[in-house]
Amino acid sequence: MAQDSKTVTIIVEGTPHQWPFGTKISYAQVVTLEVPTYPQHPEITYSVTFSNADPNRPEGILVAGSSVSVREGMVFNVSETGQS
Repeated sequence: MAQDSKTVTIIVEGTPHQWPFGTKISYAQVVTLEVPTYPQHPEITYSVTFSNADPNRPEGILVAGSSVSVREGMVFNVSETGQS
């Protein structure tokens, strides 16, 4: 499948999403892909983990305010941790 613009496919909770190649994705952006109402409910906190990332940092945890460079096939898991 040819793509006009350079994108990679990332997986958030089993759902594929296209993301611009060579960019980063933030904690808030990942959570919003899984929970579209997140911007209206910032009091709810989430645990975000990722895998299949850069060989120098193949897996890790994203916390509020942080971001990570995206790679083709990167996998994110988002789970609600409750209210702060």
